[in-house]
Amino acid sequence: MLSEEYRYKILKRLGSQPETSQRELARDLGISLGKVNFCLNALIEKGLIKVNNFQANPNKRGYIYLLTPKGIEEKTLITMLFLKSKVREYESLSHEIEDLRSEVERLRLSDNY
Repeated sequence: MLSEEYRYKILKRLGSQPETSQRELARDLGISLGKVNFCLNALIEKGLIKVNNFQANPNKRGYIYLLTPKGIEEKTLITMLFLKSKVREYESLSHEIEDLRSEVERLRLSDNY
């Protein structure tokens, strides 16, 4: 299954570096090459990216992954959703950190008596 996070990261990367190889994506995302291939095929099937072969590439294995207009729209939507998710995560962690600081302060005060 293609998670929102991987879809976001793949679309972001291909939007800025369309010549990125599947192997580079796998390494940078920390996932298997097979999963990257599956994800890219799912994005192609949904019409979010299209693939072109580098005709001038001597090894004929170089591809360029281009975001379609639908892909650009999806990337924008996913970016907003990802940002909202990360802000909620940040706020939750901020509250947890504040609670821990308060607890440490209470423990320090109780140790002084």
